[in-house]
Amino acid sequence: MPAAWALLDGGVALSDQQINSLARDAIQRASAGDFAAAEPLFAQVVDARPNSGQALHLLGQARLKLGRFAEAREPLERAAQFLPKEPAAQVNLAGCLSVLGAHVEALIALERATKLAPDNAAIAHNRGRALEALGRADEAEQAYNDALSIDHRLMPALSARAALLAARGDWAGALADLDMALTSKPDDAPLRLRRGELLLHQGDWMRGLDDYDARLDLPGHWSPGLPRWQGERLDGRLLVYHEQDNIESDAAMRDTLMLARLPGIDAAIQCSFKVAGWLNLPTVRRGDPLDGFAAAIALRSLPKVLDWTLQTIPSPPPLHLKAEPDERIGWFSTSDPPPNVAVERDPEHVARCRLVVGDDHAPTHLAAMLGIPTLIRLPHSADWLWGPQRGPSPWYRTLETLDGDAAEALVARTLRC
Repeated sequence: MPAAWALLDGGVALSDQQINSLARDAIQRASAGDFAAAEPLFAQVVDARPNSGQALHLLGQARLKLGRFAEAREPLERAAQFLPKEPAAQVNLAGCLSVLGAHVEALIALERATKLAPDNAAIAHNRGRALEALGRADEAEQAYNDALSIDHRLMPALSARAALLAARGDWAGALADLDMALTSKPDDAPLRLRRGELLLHQGDWMRGLDDYDARLDLPGHWSPGLPRWQGERLDGRLLVYHEQDNIESDAAMRDTLMLARLPGIDAAIQCSFKVAGWLNLPTVRRGDPLDGFAAAIALRSLPKVLDWTLQTIPSPPPLHLKAEPDERIGWFSTSDPPPNVAVERDPEHVARCRLVVGDDHAPTHLAAMLGIPTLIRLPHSADWLWGPQRGPSPWYRTLETLDGDAAEALVARTLRC
């Protein structure tokens, strides 16, 4: 058979002209975003020209666009071999390998790309991501530094380095990176949310709460479909809702107990059936008709709209329950209780406990609302609502917060009670 002809799987011979026509058609479809139609055409070209690095690269890219990462790996690996001087072939292979969890192999491909294009900021950033995935945080930070030395406004590298700096406690450095990233994309909701969370974790509610509300603009964020309340006077009731998908989850119940503080406001709390039985407040269930409601606000937006600070938090809402303590100690923590101390672990019996120790969960909050002396263990990454200080809490008059890793102090404090 002449060299200008190739044989496909079906045994049909194609000329170079026909193969080139297939390739042009595939490229046109891919350029129009129709990767589903382009992919089988690229596959035919690769069948006809199995050693064509460009054809293999295009086939792999089409499969990446279709989310078929496992199938994209083989043509991209071959393309990288046939195109050893093409940085894009190495980068696309690395991207595919990263998605598949092959971070060591991805880093090797990116090292090759770096040698080919040492002044490419995006490649340096991708090296950082691969290193971070391998747990090599210091090297990842240096890779992000390299990327930003080439392009000091590269938003993905600024965002990634900010996360590393925040993780090691360099709040100022992290905020500086996020500020710089936001100069390029001032309305970027994920960036604003991250900056808000950093500020709030430092106790800076004045600056942090505005940015924290950017979470409400993220795709897929649940809301009840009512106008968003910003503190204005209403010609109807206010619906206060939580943002968790599962209204029965501990996180949803915990947020409701902690944040449903609405003195003097005509509002109803959207909450689970269990929490509705505890709260002496108007409540509705998710899915109930919303006739008569003029607007809605997320529980976690109340501090912003009502101008709360850690010094001005309103009192907790009233409860139907009453504390009837006996000699029990409630233990709702993943840590072990002191030896030879009988503990109550059933959340239904919280009201009968004379002391409660727990993590940041609904039963612990319920105990504090009932006025029971309560110790709560908070991790290093505790919810920003608690503030940066530990000790007596402004949220509940009988609650004390402790560092989660202060096991000895927790045992001693428990035994003193």
